[in-house]
Amino acid sequence: MTSAIEIKRLVSGDVATAQRWDAFVLASPQATFFHRAGWLRMVEEVFRHQAYFLYAERDGQIVGVLPLGQVKSRLFGHSLVALPFTVYGGVAAELAQAAAALEQQAQRIAQDLGVDHLEFRNVTPRHPEWPKQDLYVTFRKEILPEEEANMLAIPRKQRAMVRKGIKNGLLSHIDADATRFFALYADNVHRHGTPAMPKRYFQALLDEFGADAEVLTVTDISGRALSSVLSFYFRDEVLPYYAGDDESARDLAANDFKYWELMRRACARGLKVFDYGRSKQGTGSYSFKKNWGFEPTPLHYEYCLYKRDAVPQNNPSNAKYQLLIKAWRKLPIGVANWLGPFIVRNLA
Repeated sequence: MTSAIEIKRLVSGDVATAQRWDAFVLASPQATFFHRAGWLRMVEEVFRHQAYFLYAERDGQIVGVLPLGQVKSRLFGHSLVALPFTVYGGVAAELAQAAAALEQQAQRIAQDLGVDHLEFRNVTPRHPEWPKQDLYVTFRKEILPEEEANMLAIPRKQRAMVRKGIKNGLLSHIDADATRFFALYADNVHRHGTPAMPKRYFQALLDEFGADAEVLTVTDISGRALSSVLSFYFRDEVLPYYAGDDESARDLAANDFKYWELMRRACARGLKVFDYGRSKQGTGSYSFKKNWGFEPTPLHYEYCLYKRDAVPQNNPSNAKYQLLIKAWRKLPIGVANWLGPFIVRNLA
């Protein structure tokens, strides 16, 4: 006789269960890199939020997972999110019964915590009756088996930029740490008027995920760092997730060269999917990815509202943040890097 499904919680330090959790995630078609157990450390140790990493178990086997993080902020509200600081989330389960039980437990936790809303960052819709956020899309495309085929698959105008970077003698390197990446990333987001994640977060990602997290940095022939990207690897996919560029990168085509080098290296490794990640509709990054020949796929961010009347809009596209963005750009970079982590930990 099959036993009932039990909902349990993964806690920090439970290595054996974390290994079982990750084995399930690796095998689950619904799971993503952001369902991995290592994100528990990011939520709790780096950002100092309470995490609720729930898993469904039947007959001693994990049959579903739902990683959640509580974000409580005076400025941006009180929420329970699957998962903060990631672009994909929600439940991953092999049984509909397990998925339903996990989501029901998430709703109970949300109500017990008194949050304003519960958010599932689903790749596919699960609750069409819930309010949703239509702002975000993702871009994914097949990596072809041959390097030259991937080059020719890039639309002509963008391909010319890649070849310009090659002609300029640019070089790509795999970095052992996040030092060069962070300098470029922090300067880049400062120019855009948004706070930077703490440097220790990026190093924690590299430490936690090992070979599945990697920094690729582009330099000119003198060794000057121009552009960098921190990517994740999951099954047969590569996902460039955080990036930064020097102001001179545009003229030298370092940004295009960077993504080509990542794709070229992924092709050489036999990977099958290039996941360009999330973008907001109508932004420069959205257009950039379209120009690379990637087509947008809507993401289904679904909200269960408890103490709100509408879906929150805590993003730079919100007009009410424009004055803050302009003021942030004027801060000295050292001040911005010191103050940024206190703000960004609440912008999940």
